[in-house]
Amino acid sequence: MKLRFFAGVSVLVMTAGLSACSSSSDTADSGSGSGGSTTIDVWLMRDSVSAQFQNEFVKGFESAHPDIKVKVQIQEWDGIGEKVTAALASNDAPNVIETGNTQVAQFAQSGGLLDLSDKVDDLGGKTWLKGLAEPGAYDGKQYGIPYYAANRVVIYRTDLFKQAGIDASAIKTRDQWIAATKKLNSVGTQGIYLPGQSWYALAGFVWDEGGDLATQSGGKWKGALDTPEAIAGMRFYEQLQALGKGPKDSDEANPPQADVMAKGKVAQVISTPGGANVVVQDNPALKGKLGFFPIPGKTAATPGAVFTGGSDLVIPTASTKQGAAYTFVKELTGDAWQKKLALAMSYVPNRTSLASAVASDPGAAAMAVGAAEGHATPNTPGWAAVEAKNPIKDYMTAVLTGGDIAKKAATASDAITEAMNSGS
Repeated sequence: MKLRFFAGVSVLVMTAGLSACSSSSDTADSGSGSGGSTTIDVWLMRDSVSAQFQNEFVKGFESAHPDIKVKVQIQEWDGIGEKVTAALASNDAPNVIETGNTQVAQFAQSGGLLDLSDKVDDLGGKTWLKGLAEPGAYDGKQYGIPYYAANRVVIYRTDLFKQAGIDASAIKTRDQWIAATKKLNSVGTQGIYLPGQSWYALAGFVWDEGGDLATQSGGKWKGALDTPEAIAGMRFYEQLQALGKGPKDSDEANPPQADVMAKGKVAQVISTPGGANVVVQDNPALKGKLGFFPIPGKTAATPGAVFTGGSDLVIPTASTKQGAAYTFVKELTGDAWQKKLALAMSYVPNRTSLASAVASDPGAAAMAVGAAEGHATPNTPGWAAVEAKNPIKDYMTAVLTGGDIAKKAATASDAITEAMNSGS
């Protein structure tokens, strides 16, 4: 699933001269234009980057590589899965596509994506974030090239923490987090606003315990919420959720948790850092009063596990200009542009070796710490069926409203098993 981290960012659809020189190992591209140039079609997703960054990249790329022109088309997230599937099966596929990191397996299964396994070292893959790299691979081959990442952190009210005598920088463990949250949870203030169905947050706690959402054996997938490790993760979620007034039967979007925090009575939320901008937009009085820290882990040695959302770049096998397409991918995911992208959009760069690039951005820096413990949902096309029905949300609500955790976990695991194997 691709997380939509930013709202209200206008991204222009532009056609511009970009370019690249094909590497010596590239095959000749067909469809060259006049003067020996080649034009490739690139699909990028709305709100992934700002118009300013895209324009800067266009100009820089054109200046450095005058041999290839790129026609950029901005796509909408709604319905993109069906659109990409149709394009990959056609004779008129784009040459480069941005896709949500957890969507790659779905597209690779059909044979529609170019295997880029032999390019991993050339692209700096040894230090890729595993939460982007792992879902970009399918059946032992690398199809998706990590583009950018973002993950959840704790957004907190610096003034409320100060009033309570709490140093947020000292919160490194779950126990310390619970103690601080209990201290913040008072008649007038919620220690944390945590809706009952924030299942990505739950996933992090499950991973911390050594559990998973589902496991694979003998070519079949099985729901794993009923394991002792996963149940321990849910128990911690239950403990944390009780230190606020979050609804037990809805997620962070209903109502939008940034809107709730903007009312001034919430000390913490779990969100991507971009949520802080929405809070301040709704309540300018909170400007300068929001801070960030990584989700704490079980011990101080390791931050809490997080779901790594973001995008990968893929090249369709139907592309007749794979050499030029590869050069485009290499440029956009290389060190220079990754650093610029991270600063422009408060993203986490695609590799751990570039984490220092966001040190000056408090929200992105907190994300980068968590990203080192980034995970993805099960890497299989069948996971889409789970998210469509989402028995995890029903399970969480059932437990938080007094249901027997073992029985409800078993029911949810059975539902996950059925959904993941329904197409096999």
